[in-house]
Amino acid sequence: MPPVFRFAPSPNGYLHLGHVLSASLNADMVKAAGGLLLLRIEDIDATRCRPEYEAAIYEDLRWLGLAWEEPVRRQSEHFADYRAALARLEAMGLVYPSFESRAEIAALVAANEANGPWPRDPDGAPLYPGTAKTLGAAERSDRIASGAPYALRLDMAAALARMPRLIWTETGTGPEGESGTVIANPAGWGDVILARKDTPTSYHLAVVVDDAAQGVTDVVRGRDLFHATSVHRLLQTLLGLPEPRYHHHRLVTDADGRKLSKSTQATGLRALRSQGLTPPDIRRLVGLD
Repeated sequence: MPPVFRFAPSPNGYLHLGHVLSASLNADMVKAAGGLLLLRIEDIDATRCRPEYEAAIYEDLRWLGLAWEEPVRRQSEHFADYRAALARLEAMGLVYPSFESRAEIAALVAANEANGPWPRDPDGAPLYPGTAKTLGAAERSDRIASGAPYALRLDMAAALARMPRLIWTETGTGPEGESGTVIANPAGWGDVILARKDTPTSYHLAVVVDDAAQGVTDVVRGRDLFHATSVHRLLQTLLGLPEPRYHHHRLVTDADGRKLSKSTQATGLRALRSQGLTPPDIRRLVGLD
């Protein structure tokens, strides 16, 4: 079987040069390997994802000269898959609800930091400091039945107790130059959120379910997701899903050295197109000959 790659943007804004680099690298590696390129639309965030952005993704990628296999997988059409995976983890006793709001969690972190620095995940967010894991089953059920908001978290300690040492194969490089066989460290993320009351999945859960469902063999994505691979390897192993190869690539940054982001209105592909740039011009802008 040929290797299978995927490009998986979220339709919550227009593509920028960081997306161009990732999509183009995927396409280049597909061509070199004689593989297949899949397109996945990661639209689980119903409040930010819009049909016009999804349509623009297809248009911009075609303008770049990219082609992909059909049909396109849209995450919003596969919530049942994520619920099924979550149910399997719940049956293992690895999932629990937490009920604190973001403001309450921030207050707990601030209180704990009065005694010294509170641990943070690789993205810089504080690890979950609450005590929801100690709530009894009856109290959890009562709170959920009352309509209280909640997040479903992975009991990281219990999950790791089931695991041997986790590794992955890295054909790119991590932030510190990591490559080859990389030792995963999911514990650094604490009790990550797997779903919320109104959203049946998180990025972490959806991405491993999707990659397995689509037969993805090679994940090519930005270096900002390098450390998240530790969580993905843990979930893959718990759920008995296949392990892809990973290739994390450099990021396209702005003048201040920050990675490009839709939220900061980074230079968009459509704006550059309107200025008369051609696809070869765009490839040169992202450092591809």
